[in-house]
Amino acid sequence: MIVTCLAGHGRVEQQRTTWEVHEGEVFLVPAGEPHRWIESDRLERWEISVCVPCLVASEGALLLEPFERVRAGAAPIVRIAPARLPFLDALHREMAGMEGDRDAASALARRSLLNLILHDVQRAMHPQADTTLAAGVVVDALRFIERNCLQRISLREVAEAVGRSPAYVTTALSRATGLSAVEWITAGRMAEARRILLHSDEMIDVVAERVGYADSTHFIRVFQRTQGATPAAWRASTRRSGRGASA
Repeated sequence: MIVTCLAGHGRVEQQRTTWEVHEGEVFLVPAGEPHRWIESDRLERWEISVCVPCLVASEGALLLEPFERVRAGAAPIVRIAPARLPFLDALHREMAGMEGDRDAASALARRSLLNLILHDVQRAMHPQADTTLAAGVVVDALRFIERNCLQRISLREVAEAVGRSPAYVTTALSRATGLSAVEWITAGRMAEARRILLHSDEMIDVVAERVGYADSTHFIRVFQRTQGATPAAWRASTRRSGRGASA
């Protein structure tokens, strides 16, 4: 769990220790770690529960380092630079606004927002890390990709949408999330492709067109490279095993 304190302060018990949490601090709770709030004084906070297996499966394992440091004995409180707190608040508000959305594109967007939050916490634990990332550009780019990834967009369209150069956008996204703009577009398309393959019998070329690929052969190559099997093989295997499509 990640608890971001926006105002006020509180006291929480964890690791057999009582911790004071103040405005501008993040409190980290590793998976399975008992904790309880003892008191709060005008405390305004965001709480996010993190599915660790889901994050690891989506190549987010490196962003779990702050939790592992706490589990190893580090203090669970991370001080966030004042200039970054409004950004974290905005990310949480974006996630809260999509709470009831269950489609694949929204799941991708929530995961990208979580990655940004975890990345900021990780950088705060390592003050020597770069703090010049244009966070607004990253959020705007991810939002544009989320809404348009099933169309035939490219890095150039993403850059134009946020008013930056393609090189600037892909560098900012890579530093913040570990994935480039093109990789985020592909991830969104693959999430929707998995959903369609699992829940319909549509032909592969139809699926390819629905997720933004004019060439079904190219779609099959991309799907096999990213998912480890061709679309047809993935559909058959997933249906036999009874597994649902992951977000």
